[in-house]
Amino acid sequence: MDTRSNPIPAPDLAAIKAKQQATWASGDFAVVGTTLQIVGETLAEAANICAGEAVLDVAAGNGNATLAAARRFARVVSTDYVPALLEKGAARARAEGLAVQFQAADAEDLPFADNTFDAVLSSYGVMFAPDHRKAASELLRVLRPGGRIGLANWTPQGFIGQLFKVIGAHVPPPAGLQSPALWGTEAHLQELFGAGAARIDCTRRTFNFRYQSPAHWLQIFRDYYGPTHKAFAALAPEAQQALEADILALLERMNIGGAASLVVPGEYLEVVIAKAG
Repeated sequence: MDTRSNPIPAPDLAAIKAKQQATWASGDFAVVGTTLQIVGETLAEAANICAGEAVLDVAAGNGNATLAAARRFARVVSTDYVPALLEKGAARARAEGLAVQFQAADAEDLPFADNTFDAVLSSYGVMFAPDHRKAASELLRVLRPGGRIGLANWTPQGFIGQLFKVIGAHVPPPAGLQSPALWGTEAHLQELFGAGAARIDCTRRTFNFRYQSPAHWLQIFRDYYGPTHKAFAALAPEAQQALEADILALLERMNIGGAASLVVPGEYLEVVIAKAG
């Protein structure tokens, strides 16, 4: 008898992507996304975005890195595969009088020619693409030689990485799918970009989630943040209560804001990659 374990079948990436797209279109990510604006500003500085440069924001959501680059007088194209999020970004750009081009696009199949952009940015966006290698290859392809890729990626050990693990214990991810939090590790980035990079610089930074209380955070993320919203919707009422208890316990454990508030440090990896010339 053959006692070898059966290999895990390759995941259906097309089906996973369609499900992810529906997840990010659910709720209203812009409610959470706007609170992360400081990360877009920091990333634009780290990537040294300069006036007149052609900049692409990939998986832009409602446009934090997009707006940061446009405020530095770059020529920005903002892309996402959820049109409703691009509409939210466009409204923000109009409110500030910023000229930005918005275009629906898949991070794994960018509709741009090779060597088009001076810089490519993604703030907590491209890390969620199911095919890591394909997404990384696309970022490099559309970037000119000597250009920069700027990424903000949640780390596995940080708050969001731990949140993913909590959710995954209740709603398991598809078998064989790589964790998005791998983008928050230097080793994985070296695997993805090393062959095409002249340099990969990584800096660990912290974004503080600031809310009224753990219950307030949970209400906002349950209602508006796609992955959390969909996870609760997939569970029966008793299982929802168990997930809620585990998330609240994580928030309580990581809260440094005291009993009257919630301040949870969220570690992320700020990455600047220089494409080989």
